[in-house]
Amino acid sequence: MSLIDVLIKENWVKTPSVKAAFLKIKREDFLPENVKNLAEVNEALPIGFGQTISQPAVVAFMFEQLQPKKGDKILDVGSGSGWTSGLLAEIVGETGKIVSLELVPELKEFGEQNLLKYGFVEKGIVKTFLADGSKGLQEESPYDKILASATSAQIPNEWKDQLKVGGRIVAPVGNSIKTILKKSETEFEEIDHPGFVFVPLISN
Repeated sequence: MSLIDVLIKENWVKTPSVKAAFLKIKREDFLPENVKNLAEVNEALPIGFGQTISQPAVVAFMFEQLQPKKGDKILDVGSGSGWTSGLLAEIVGETGKIVSLELVPELKEFGEQNLLKYGFVEKGIVKTFLADGSKGLQEESPYDKILASATSAQIPNEWKDQLKVGGRIVAPVGNSIKTILKKSETEFEEIDHPGFVFVPLISN
């Protein structure tokens, strides 16, 4: 049984657009050579510099919480090897935009090279930046959605400020995944999903 079949069977992947993205954007295309053979394994894998590519089931869970849609503008924080940016780009399509932030120069370069395999960078769907993700990226805001793949002590205020009203943030805090819904400029609803493990979000 393939990885995507397992994710569907175990109810991690539910939405047709998420399923289609997982089928098209191959995880192996975003892995270093030494772990490419583990692409179908449902666990986090090392990509160098103390960072990992997240466990597919966790990525699927976060996507189901994020609810990315065609035309969305999404901030992808800690994009690493570029896999989450690629998946999101496939979902938002040519009318959408993924703003991809990575603080490790070598990983930013690695992620960009991986995304070139799918034409997302040339088409302008994905823009990659070497930046401290904890601060978001003000000049590209506001965003419909914000996804983070590394854990922090709390959701940065910068992310909340750069999010549109009606938008949502999905990000790890400690050992939980938080879904934050922006109800108004000052009002947020927070949903907690405990029981996850992530690498820490690095910042300057």
